[in-house]
Amino acid sequence: MLDMILSLFTGGGVSYIAAIVAAVVGFIGLYAKGRSDGATKAQNKALKNALQTKDAQLEMSREATEIERETGKLADDEARREAERWARR
Repeated sequence: MLDMILSLFTGGGVSYIAAIVAAVVGFIGLYAKGRSDGATKAQNKALKNALQTKDAQLEMSREATEIERETGKLADDEARREAERWARR
């Protein structure tokens, strides 16, 4: 039994062991690459969502500024009536 195991390391058996080791290392490399690509894809998706959120916030801020400028031109009574429409009760 021990002679068979030792014969794998000497002679023609070395090429089989080298092939098995190379295959295992290759599979580990492919697995790591796949996980890395998945993490990159998830990070890109999160950044895209964050960018869309910031764009929406900027648009809302612009709209609020425009409304503030319009209401600044109103008289006090008109401004109060306009504010009552939007105030929470």
